[in-house]
Amino acid sequence: MEPLYEEYLANHGTIVKPYYWLSFSLDCSNCPYHIRTGEEARVPYTEFYQIFGFPYGPVYPQTKHLTFYELKTSSGSLVQKGHASSCTGNNTHPESMLFEMKGYFDLALHNNNAIRHIILYSNNSPCNEANHCCISKMYNFLIMYPDVTLSIYFSQLYHTETEFPASAWNREALRSLASFWPQVTLSPISGGIWHFLLNSFVSGVSGSTVFQPILTGRALADRHNAYEIKAITGVKPYFTDVLPQTKENQNIKAQAALESYPLNKVFPGQSLQVTSGRPQPNLTPDLRVPVIFVLVPFRDLPPIHVSQNPHKPQNIVRHLNMPQMSFQETKDLGRPPIGMQVERMEITEQPARSKEMDERKKKKKGKK
Repeated sequence: MEPLYEEYLANHGTIVKPYYWLSFSLDCSNCPYHIRTGEEARVPYTEFYQIFGFPYGPVYPQTKHLTFYELKTSSGSLVQKGHASSCTGNNTHPESMLFEMKGYFDLALHNNNAIRHIILYSNNSPCNEANHCCISKMYNFLIMYPDVTLSIYFSQLYHTETEFPASAWNREALRSLASFWPQVTLSPISGGIWHFLLNSFVSGVSGSTVFQPILTGRALADRHNAYEIKAITGVKPYFTDVLPQTKENQNIKAQAALESYPLNKVFPGQSLQVTSGRPQPNLTPDLRVPVIFVLVPFRDLPPIHVSQNPHKPQNIVRHLNMPQMSFQETKDLGRPPIGMQVERMEITEQPARSKEMDERKKKKKGKK
């Protein structure tokens, strides 16, 4: 199998041209080496903050795509870690590069049959727009490798809001990808995963900086992502909610999340007005206030095994056209998606012999 890419040994890993014809480009700062493995995959903290929006929350406008990845065995042992960056010169997304037929992942699994689990950590959810076809390539890849599981974590949804022309296509493609459950999972980055990324893929970060608190703005965005991906796919994601869950502030936090994200930019000190049936005070959340929570080590999570998880959730959606939800319908993050009303009917069967006996009794009573 002749690969599409070229790989070169570097000081702390390898650097890869995803397409052998790529060359240095003034239009793209990452060209031609868009895939980096090992310790070469680390990025500066400032770049991680700008692209992933940690710890303060999403940063707009966002034009770059960055995907960290891990290749693991069925027992959870790490085979390789790396990252793929988008090419602004050729308008190519990382997922499109990684899952290309005869591309980097295809050849990695062809040469190492011990790889059974691929984990992606992306700043954007995968799309299926005409210029990229990321999800279509993932779909074909999963059919080619049915024994490989794919876990996708993202920090924000990409072009799924109705104002984007391709939103309906992207949402349908996400539903199609989610129909591979449990071979595929789609979840927002949340909780301890943020600290895992800092420790594994960010340079110049050590000690207490790795375990810095998750700020309110970021935690609200993560909660919103969890609600939205479940509404789109019908499958409950893996999600660690680090916000307090008291009844007093749950609705206020949910309102604040929708008011500030994603339609408005998330900035500290933004004044929000929460209204209900009675007058409410002005809510001015400080999105830089840390959230106190108990950290669950992300590395202790068990790997996914397709063969050991045969039962699929009953609320999974397969290739269905779900109605678009309005902004008003999503204001309560704790409310499940609106479903169709179902009329319940009880059907009873009466044996023919007992029915004849009843008719005879009625005739006898009539004669008397």
